[in-house]
Amino acid sequence: MTVPKTAAEAKQLVDKLWSYCHVLRHDGVSTIDYVDQLTLLLFLKMAQERAGRKAFGGGKEIVPPHLSWQTLLDADAQVLKDDYENILERLGKNPSTALGLIYHGAENKIRNAATLKKLIVDLIDKVNWSSTGVDIKGDAYEALLEKGAEDIKSGAGQYFTPRALIDAMVRCVRPRPDDKIVDPACGTSGFLLAAHEYIQDNHGEDVSKEEAARLRTGGISGVELVHGTARLAQMNLLLHGIGEPDGDALIDVRDALARAPKHDERATLVLANPPFGRKSGFSSVDEFGKITREDVSYDRSDFWVTTSNKQLNFVQHIAMQLKIDGRAAVVVPDNVLFEGGAGETLRRRLLKDCDVHTLLRLPTGIFYAGGVKANVLFFDAKRARTDGVWTSKLGVYDFRTGQHFTLRQNKLAAHHLDDFVARYHSREESEHFKTFTYDELLARDKVNLDITWLRDPGDDHDQLQSPEVIAQEIVEDLQAALNEFAAVADTLHLAKLARDGDRR
Repeated sequence: MTVPKTAAEAKQLVDKLWSYCHVLRHDGVSTIDYVDQLTLLLFLKMAQERAGRKAFGGGKEIVPPHLSWQTLLDADAQVLKDDYENILERLGKNPSTALGLIYHGAENKIRNAATLKKLIVDLIDKVNWSSTGVDIKGDAYEALLEKGAEDIKSGAGQYFTPRALIDAMVRCVRPRPDDKIVDPACGTSGFLLAAHEYIQDNHGEDVSKEEAARLRTGGISGVELVHGTARLAQMNLLLHGIGEPDGDALIDVRDALARAPKHDERATLVLANPPFGRKSGFSSVDEFGKITREDVSYDRSDFWVTTSNKQLNFVQHIAMQLKIDGRAAVVVPDNVLFEGGAGETLRRRLLKDCDVHTLLRLPTGIFYAGGVKANVLFFDAKRARTDGVWTSKLGVYDFRTGQHFTLRQNKLAAHHLDDFVARYHSREESEHFKTFTYDELLARDKVNLDITWLRDPGDDHDQLQSPEVIAQEIVEDLQAALNEFAAVADTLHLAKLARDGDRR
């Protein structure tokens, strides 16, 4: 069997796996489904490899022999599809475990038995996945997911935060072995994996057995609304050595905003890039095909303000999830910084009740969704106080003005954010890093945190953008204006209700 030992070999492996995607497309398997189908098979292969270590006094049987990878290898092509679908059904019976979560509701979408046999025998079985280093396995898997996102420009792309940005955020908050690390919108676990890698690289032998065990069995966890994505997230953690297949699932499949965090869900570190989009809600289709959308305002007594704005709700949720002195690094779109109404209320409370110390303004062109204007907000939770506010100074780093990135020709890299990380820790001001006092922030109209002081050197920003990006920016600006008007209308409506109540 071939065992890749270098990043180059890992890339070759990914390219080989990806080339098979074109074969599966003839079976009607979409790009993102291909990644999903591959993960289901990869885990069975790895389970057999680990169980094989029993001969040397290690390992344990993860999957029963009659549901194992060997069963698939031995099956004739004519019965292979039925055998595989039976395995999927039986392994997914207990979704509370990591293994059960991966296979719960899993469906075989490779309809051609000969194609399935070739994928199992000629491709996956040729590599000893468990003998590769954790990083090589993870790199191969993450690269496969990224290829999927690049290929379709949507779908998987909605779950991706650029790795360079993730690493910069992690270098800022410096995860520790004793941290309880949570991502309430974890996608495919990018933040969780980076935090775990940082702890391994920077603490190494200092991590006690107890701390290592805790990190593997619940010290790192996530919440994900979409079950298919949660499956990928849980598999990704297992491929990186986090969690046990027969242990508790580390990814909770639910709407993180639906309820307040329980005591054991409180965190000392939250890293997140909640899904973009201003509204929380769901759509229904009636018998005539008419689509109706209903916005959801969560009934959370712990929230500072009630709103259907999903981004504002995620910021509130994360603030409530942190333990005292817990740290948060959250990607938020521009509207969170300047919207009136509920947005202003949220910013006032966040500045008062938390130490909101750093804001990173991100350039466009780094996300798969074109034209996205986003920021990273860093804040720490503090004890309730009545004698003042916790935020004293907000350091704003403008990494947007004069910066132009693309997903291919000029892709965001780690070194692009080195200066920001250095300023984050030193707090030394520069052309791109300025600090603003609490009083200065409060004096801004609606406590607007969308602060900029630099001009694009070429003053030609719009001409450098593609027409679709400019159009997206116009849409977002118009939507922000509509939200402002809606906030005013809501205020007037509430005032009218109050007056009518007084008359009664």
